[in-house]
Amino acid sequence: MEGSDTMTVREVLYMYSIAREAYERFISVGGNPEQAQNAVALLVWLDQGTISAIHHVPALETGAVSIVAEEANAVLECLRYPVPVLPPIPLISTLCLQGGVYIEPGFFAFHQDLVVRGVAHFLDGAGKLVFNDRLNVLLKRYETGLVGNPPELMAPYSPLPVVVPEDCRSMFITFSKDMHLHREEIFDYFREKWGDCVVRVLMEKTIGGNVPMYGRIIFKTEAAVKLMLNGERLVKISIDHREMWMRKYIPRPTNV
Repeated sequence: MEGSDTMTVREVLYMYSIAREAYERFISVGGNPEQAQNAVALLVWLDQGTISAIHHVPALETGAVSIVAEEANAVLECLRYPVPVLPPIPLISTLCLQGGVYIEPGFFAFHQDLVVRGVAHFLDGAGKLVFNDRLNVLLKRYETGLVGNPPELMAPYSPLPVVVPEDCRSMFITFSKDMHLHREEIFDYFREKWGDCVVRVLMEKTIGGNVPMYGRIIFKTEAAVKLMLNGERLVKISIDHREMWMRKYIPRPTNV
């Protein structure tokens, strides 16, 4: 599933119609919207060659849809751990096997950086259209003849990710007492696990030899933040047995 420079927004929505249907199924079983988006993005990335698990999701019964969502998000959550010990994914493996390919958890751990890059590429690109409720409502109105050719749907689509401000792709980090991390350790951790995904790491400026207790990570894409949090407000990771807490960066309001 890959778009081109000459495609319109409407054509991209048609191309990823299965992804939209899967997203709506995940939401219908009480899924967190951000987790549902990440789960769909993972299945879209997996939809290469004969592996087409996502095509089965719309027709699954409710209980099975919930299981697929749980398995996909369990994979994504484990990818942020120092050593990803991935849980069993029996249903996703079964769906992939229908295409003649057997997928086991170790596949995601071995291809960790490729998974993150592929999922982030979809979230930062076509996913912004697929998960846009307003565009999808407009598409349905167009299909039923309620509107003509809406300019928003006929607009050209660019597969290049939209550059967003640093604040939108940053995370605020804090450390436990006497367990602070150095800037280079944080940078190396993400580079080794997720590839070239960090722009820079900022640390608290201290005086008198005090160690910094908080900082900020600026990622290259907004999707990296979404994957790190995966629907949670606050997450914890361990780097060399030292804990680091992470949440979405919220800039302080400035007085005008």
